[in-house]
Amino acid sequence: MNIRQPCPPGACVCEREQLLQAPDADLRILGLTRQEEKRLLERLENLQNLQDLERMQQRMYELLGIRVHVAPGHTEVKSMRGIQIVIDDLPGLCRKTRQAIPAAIRRGMEKRPEIAYRLLDAHDLFRDG
Repeated sequence: MNIRQPCPPGACVCEREQLLQAPDADLRILGLTRQEEKRLLERLENLQNLQDLERMQQRMYELLGIRVHVAPGHTEVKSMRGIQIVIDDLPGLCRKTRQAIPAAIRRGMEKRPEIAYRLLDAHDLFRDG
C-alpha cells in the first residue's frame, strides 16, 4: 500500500508518526496520498445529488476511516456557510485535508444548490414553508 508522505516538520498536527508506531492502529487514512486526495476533492466538488454526497460520506469512512457529518447549522441557513460540515478527530488526517474536504463539499453544493435544498428538506427545515 502506498502511504502518504509526511508533512514538513512542525507544519501539521496529524500525529502520523505516533499512528505508525501504534500496534493496533487503523492505518487506512495513510492510504490517502496527495494524488488520491486530489481525486477525492475533485469528486466532492462534482457531487450530483444528496444521495451522491451520502455515498461519498460512506465511502470515505469505509476506505479511509474519515467520518464527515453534513447538516444544517443551528442558526438560520441563508447560504452554504450555514451548512455545518464536521470531520471527527482522526489520527493521521492532515490538517490541510481536514480543511479541504468541507471546502470541496461546499463548492459542490454551490455548483448544485439542490443538494443543499434536499439536505435542508431531509432535516425538515422546509416543513412549514
